[in-house]
This record gives sequence, structure tokens and C-alpha cells, in this order.
Amino acid sequence: MATSKLPADARSSVDSPTTTRQQTAPTDGAAELVDWSAFGRVVPILAASPGVGATSTAVAIADALQLAGRSVLLIDAGDPVRSGLGRAARTDGPRRDGASPATGIRFSRRARAILARLEMAESATEPVMFPPPPYWHPGAGRGVDATVVDIGHDPWRLAADPALGPGQWLRVGSPSPIPALVVRPTVPGLAHAEQVLARLEPWVRTAAVTPPMQLLVVGARRWPKGVAGTAGRRTSVLLPGTVFFPHQRDVAKHGITADVTPSALRSPAEQLLRSWHMLRPPTRRLALRWPRIVRGRVSDPDTG
Repeated sequence: MATSKLPADARSSVDSPTTTRQQTAPTDGAAELVDWSAFGRVVPILAASPGVGATSTAVAIADALQLAGRSVLLIDAGDPVRSGLGRAARTDGPRRDGASPATGIRFSRRARAILARLEMAESATEPVMFPPPPYWHPGAGRGVDATVVDIGHDPWRLAADPALGPGQWLRVGSPSPIPALVVRPTVPGLAHAEQVLARLEPWVRTAAVTPPMQLLVVGARRWPKGVAGTAGRRTSVLLPGTVFFPHQRDVAKHGITADVTPSALRSPAEQLLRSWHMLRPPTRRLALRWPRIVRGRVSDPDTG
């Protein structure tokens, strides 16, 4: 079966501009609009429960975007100990200090996308401060069409205060983020999704955060019989637009690697992106061809 191929990773270096150090906003200022324009469209991916497949979904979305020629920033905002993107790039790039010496951000290349992963000192003795969004931007005038954020699963930490921690990526702003919630196709999976939405609801009411607008189901092509009917009042609103990502045995076995995600995962990702008007409808002719490797170098597809 023919599949699209990502180009080989470019030199794993990202400019390290001086980033103005900003203190996180207090809770009473959370309702202020955030200017997300430097990040393009922000797509935060939340997990309703551990191991649900949020990471593979986020990477499939990022791969679909860069295969369509978009400049992508892929962010791993979860706990480094539980990170699923440790092998998503062939080599590690430079590290930038975060809001405190105990935290930092590692910038690498996943094909043409920039991968930013959270790093924390193993022997940190001071409180760990999650780096605010400005620290995650590669800087140096780099344009970003879309930022896909793998937030991970920790609804209590996420909803404790949207001015702190990974919840900052849900802040209301312009252009508006497009959060998506990943669930298992099970009755407990929907119950977990309802709990996450309930935790976020107080902040949604104060217009501090953007609520999840899409339900993504990993491991099925449709709702199993009798499952969708158990959805709570918050989750049931999202049911009509559910997008299904089928189970992929190799991804489940090996995790995310530097290779392109399978087309079976990218297809629903493309469907999702078209519904958000982030990708154009498919055409008969493929307008974009990717570079190929010739004797260890990346050649231009039009010139060879």
C-alpha cells in the first residue's frame, strides 16, 4: 500500500532567540483575550483518560498539516516522564530555559515540523513552573501556520487555573483555539470525558478558556452498540461531530517514532482539518511533492 513519506529531518537546530520572560497572568485576568497570532491556529489535544491515544492523534494531525505544506509547531506539554514523543524526532535539538532553571524546552525537527518538548531537571529542589506559551515559540521570525499541542491527561491540574500549567493553551484568544477531546469508544471512556468537561466548565462560564469543540474516538470506526447512549449532557453535545481514528497495531506496539504516521490515522485527521477549514478539500491532482533523499542530501522535487 503506497503511503506518503515525510522528508528526512532537516538539521536539528532551531534558532534560540531571546524570549521576553513573562510572569503567568493571575486568575482574575484569565478572561483577557490572548493574542495567538504568532502560533497560527492552536489545536490543543486533551485526553479524557490515560493512554487513550491523544499523542498519536496529535501527531497524525501535525503530519497531515505538514504533508499539505503547512508550517507546524508540535508541542508536547505533558509530564516528560509520561511523554509519548521522546522518539518522535531522529535527533534532539537545542534546549531553551523555561520560566525557572528547573524547566526547559527541547526544540527538535520532525521532518519539516518543529517539535517542542518539556524537560525538567531530575534533581530539581524548587517548585516547577510550567513555561508560558511565549517560551514555546521557536522565534527568529519563524512563521507558524498551526500549533498542535499534546496536553496529555491530568484534568485536575489542567482545570486548577488556566493561567498556570498546560491549561494556558486553552485560553480564549484570537484566533480562537480549537480544542479536541480524545476518548475511548467505551462507557467508561465517555464517563471520563464528562468529568473532564465538568472540571473545565467553571472556566468556560467565565470566558477564560475555550471548551473542547470536537470529540475524537481512538480505536474504533463507529460507536459500539449501546455506548453513545450513555453520554452525559456535556459530552452528548459533541457526539454528532465525532471523528473516529481506527486502531493501529504498530503504533500501539511501538509508539510514535520519527516515521510518518500511518495513512489510516492521517485520513481522519485530514477530515477533521477540512471541517475546521485548516485544509482545502481534496483535489484530483496532488499539488505538493515532497523532497527525496539523494546521496544523503535533500533534493528539490522539481529540480532533482
